[in-house]
Amino acid sequence: MFNPYIKTFRANLLFNNIYSEGRHMKKITKYIMILSSLLLIGNSLAQSRYVAEDAWALGFGFTYPRYISINDAVVQGSNFYGGHISIQRNFSEHIGIRLKGAYNHVEATYQIAPKIGEVVKNNMITASMDLLYYFVPCEPWSPYMVFGSGINFHKPENAYVASLDQESNIVAQFNLGAGMTIRISEDWRIKLEASYHSMWNSKIDGRYGPSTGLFGGQANDTWANGDVGLVYYFSKGEPSKMCELYTGIAEVDYGKIEDIVRRYQTEPTEVDYNRIEDIVKRYSKKPEVEKWTLVGINFDFNKATLRPESYPILSNAAEILLAHKDVNVEIVGHTDQIGSDKANDKLSLERADAVKKYLVAKGVDASRLTTKGMGKRELLFKEKDPVSRFYNRRIEFIVK
Repeated sequence: MFNPYIKTFRANLLFNNIYSEGRHMKKITKYIMILSSLLLIGNSLAQSRYVAEDAWALGFGFTYPRYISINDAVVQGSNFYGGHISIQRNFSEHIGIRLKGAYNHVEATYQIAPKIGEVVKNNMITASMDLLYYFVPCEPWSPYMVFGSGINFHKPENAYVASLDQESNIVAQFNLGAGMTIRISEDWRIKLEASYHSMWNSKIDGRYGPSTGLFGGQANDTWANGDVGLVYYFSKGEPSKMCELYTGIAEVDYGKIEDIVRRYQTEPTEVDYNRIEDIVKRYSKKPEVEKWTLVGINFDFNKATLRPESYPILSNAAEILLAHKDVNVEIVGHTDQIGSDKANDKLSLERADAVKKYLVAKGVDASRLTTKGMGKRELLFKEKDPVSRFYNRRIEFIVK
């Protein structure tokens, strides 16, 4: 018995039967589809459900600020606290821009006379524009870098220099940091971030010092903060195609799959596993050219973009092809009956190329795959209703 091959056929939803034996193809298709759908329920949630090609997000949380380098003063006690709020625009899975506002309370103790031991307090309000780069946006845990600048409004209390005491001061600051988001639901993330800030002058501790520019130096004041908060994605664009390729599994529309089965299955029957085994035996023993159909790979009108329900099927097809290195496949694209022959030939080839691109991304050698566009020359259904036209927009494999 060829049990491993039979299990592969049941679980992976690949090729359904030989065209030349059309009646048996229809019988077997339904049961392979149903069995594969049941097996896919446990792992059908794609990363693209959580990650979009572009998005808007709102962030908020707590801040813990600390002085790093200041003039003749040291960090005092644990009286450091604050909060932040932000609005963020992600232009892609990797890149975003954030506007962030924060309030931070910091303190330091002077070490020079006549104020030795006295505490200078400072309430800082900051506004920054930062560039964010996410390293692995498709993962539940996604580290990122922060680079930007902003302004810092502060008003030191009990300043060493009398003219600075209670004086409002606005100065530019440079921001550099790193963080991580942790996915807790489809739209919510926990955010952990640490940032370093270099000031353009040396006044935040209530003492003067020579300025050496925005990027700091021995005289410039610097401070850092750690943020803990939440990020809520309140607006998302299209699901991430990059993350769909990354996982190979998309969320499956099982109602659509059942409808596909009904369209392809015209008479009730039982699964003929002996016949499946016979197909595998013949296939594994000699290099015959077989023409098989891939049920469930369909396209929207005038589109060559893979639909979400296509990814589980193609992912499983890739697994089979990777397991059988001697198999070469011609990928054949089809269209419905709307439009000119020239336009449909081009569109059907683009659909075949989209499938090839996916299989190559999953590790299948491109030299094993060729593509062909059949246009509207081989329709499954002659009717022009939307459902019939949908199933005519399909992919078939010729396996050699």
